[in-house]
Amino acid sequence: MVLLEFSMAPSTKGDSMSPYVARSLDIIDKSGLPYQLTPMGTIIEGEWAEVMAVVTACFDAMRSDCDRIGTHIKIDYRKGPGGRITAKVGSVETKLGRKLST
Repeated sequence: MVLLEFSMAPSTKGDSMSPYVARSLDIIDKSGLPYQLTPMGTIIEGEWAEVMAVVTACFDAMRSDCDRIGTHIKIDYRKGPGGRITAKVGSVETKLGRKLST
């Protein structure tokens, strides 16, 4: 199972990236994969081909009207079942004995 964190933004469209982030989040949400939006990127959980297909779809949508795109991707693979998108935070909270403001 893969946890993939990525951010993708055009570098030629001014200061506000929210229209492009919203376009990507629509694709991510419709994928049906578990995800978490953060202020600096989005985390998606699934099998390798699934998460890479979502990143590719986001890229294809962005390149339709953007001449230059910066993309950062971080991937963590671990054999076994899903659910790590929430379980990893839960494990740290258990060790601390309290909920964190995540």
